Amino acid sequence: MIPSSFKAFYLLPFILLGLVAGISGGWIRLGYPAIPLAEAASQHGLIMTGGFLGTLISLERAMVMAKKTWLLIPFLTGISVFAFLLGLSEVGLLLLTTGSLGLSLIMHLQTLKHPKFHSALLYGGAVSWFIGNFLAWQTGLIAAGSTWWIGFLLFTIVGERLELSQFLPVPSWSQNALKSLLALFTVGLIVPFHAWGNEIMGISTLLIAAWLLVFDMAKVASRKAAQFRYIGIGLQVGYLWLGIHGLILMGMENHALYYDLMLHTFFLGFTFSMIWAHAPIIFPTIFGIRETPYHPVLWITWTGFQLSLLGRIVASILGEYELRKILGVGNGYLILIQFVLMAGIIIWKIRKGGTSNQSGKRSHRRG
Repeated sequence: MIPSSFKAFYLLPFILLGLVAGISGGWIRLGYPAIPLAEAASQHGLIMTGGFLGTLISLERAMVMAKKTWLLIPFLTGISVFAFLLGLSEVGLLLLTTGSLGLSLIMHLQTLKHPKFHSALLYGGAVSWFIGNFLAWQTGLIAAGSTWWIGFLLFTIVGERLELSQFLPVPSWSQNALKSLLALFTVGLIVPFHAWGNEIMGISTLLIAAWLLVFDMAKVASRKAAQFRYIGIGLQVGYLWLGIHGLILMGMENHALYYDLMLHTFFLGFTFSMIWAHAPIIFPTIFGIRETPYHPVLWITWTGFQLSLLGRIVASILGEYELRKILGVGNGYLILIQFVLMAGIIIWKIRKGGTSNQSGKRSHRRG
């Protein structure tokens, strides 16, 4: 049981450990053992997708529930990182499988309470995560679950975009078109990957990206100033990465780094672009604060992240392995710096607010 005094931000260290361990594992795979944790390299995908992203999403959804007991779910997925780093991969996968089943239950209850399409889509994302974890656990093959983890994040992110944009008027035909594209993507998940599954996924993700660029409210936000512009442009760039991911799925199956290109255009390009864009909206809700992690300085590291990732993808396509390594390592550092900057911005705003309040009180007393 979770005690009533338990706060959601107590889970932040688990999320940060998942992020650092996942990035260090990616560095080792690139030939840069800055943090020499062999298990972080072998379990890189599970730690990043489950220990970091899965815990973050589970925490966001558990916060909506009335009882704090539901915070046990992101706690389970969070501690899976420790199991993976200790070499207990079976335990780690069991924790992720249990946690994803718990998230599916949360979304089942939320869908019953709010029977809307975006709720059903979030539910489908949670179930996809469970299926991927279960397949990886049963087969011992990460590749068996990776496409379902893509489904987990795609359904979740599109569902959240629809949830945030539900009052934006869009033609009814476009809604039906999106539903058809998501159904086509689901077919691609079910069909064996190298027996047209990848092509079906590629076509559908490319068209879903086009739909989001045309109908999502990001195009409205990008015309505004400051934080809204940061969110809008961040979302649109993420949709472009999703389109690139679709093109790679369809046309680069014979490339030596096909899986690397396919996975990182999605999990880094699309997913992290979504994280940066949603942070000013979601982070205050999760951690119970009013301050948003936005400041114009974020544009510097955000741009560096996008350019270094684009350079890494181009270097991979061209077979420039040393350049790929340099840019990949730099990309990992920029992810960490971006999170550090966001944390620093929040702390600065909180301290600034506290100082302003104290100054106001002193002025009131003098008056």
